[in-house]
Amino acid sequence: MKRYIKRMAFVSLLAFAVTGLTGCSQQAAAPAADKTLKVGVTAGPHAEIMDAVKKVAEKDGLKIQVVEFNDYVQPNVALSQGDIDVNSFQHQPYLDNMVQDRKYDIVSVAKTVIYPMGIYSKKIKSINELKPGATVAIPNDPTNGGRALLLLETQGLIKIKAGVGLKAAAADIAENPKNLKIKELDAAQVPRSLEDVDLAAINTNYAMTAGLVPNKDALAIEDGNSPYANVIAVRSKDKDNPAVAKLIKAYQSEEVKKFINEHFKGSVFAAW
Repeated sequence: MKRYIKRMAFVSLLAFAVTGLTGCSQQAAAPAADKTLKVGVTAGPHAEIMDAVKKVAEKDGLKIQVVEFNDYVQPNVALSQGDIDVNSFQHQPYLDNMVQDRKYDIVSVAKTVIYPMGIYSKKIKSINELKPGATVAIPNDPTNGGRALLLLETQGLIKIKAGVGLKAAAADIAENPKNLKIKELDAAQVPRSLEDVDLAAINTNYAMTAGLVPNKDALAIEDGNSPYANVIAVRSKDKDNPAVAKLIKAYQSEEVKKFINEHFKGSVFAAW
């Protein structure tokens, strides 16, 4: 009888311990549901929009920490390494190129906005004024560089080899009637080159950071048919994360669309 009582006491104690551990485990897991989502963006318009998204997301119980970067490389590095949970700064062709080159396990989960690339100058007021031998600055990363070249082609300044498409590089210029000198720079540095070059193809987020108004100051600008819609990107294992779904819902809300339209006055527009 004593042995039975001792055995039952042991079983009860063990059951209590297991229950206690289970409770602790559930309590430890709870913060994950309330985890603050770290979202990487580039400084300027992307950061401004994400601040607006943050306010909308909070109404749905999602906390967002906006992490700013000053180039196009580090946001994907940080995402791949797990330093941030999401990034929102790049268009799909750029992401595709980074995944191919660096083997990142990163996927896009939603479209955000289009920042139309523009051609700017402090030396001329019209593309027609461009003289032979002029220097043109473009971004040096493959996708934005190709995007700049295609924009130059739409203005009749150069002609790209047939079949190259979005992956155009300076070496793919088939015709260059004005013998333009193409100067490749880091995308963030291109606006700073305006004093030294004749033309510069600048991404809208960097143009606006530099005090330029794309739909006013650009000599030429992409239209709404641009394939370069920006995206929200995550590690592939997180693509179905409920927190990410809440982020997308907040980003693609009417409140955020209204903010984009009013704040950027047509220089940036929603892609959803």
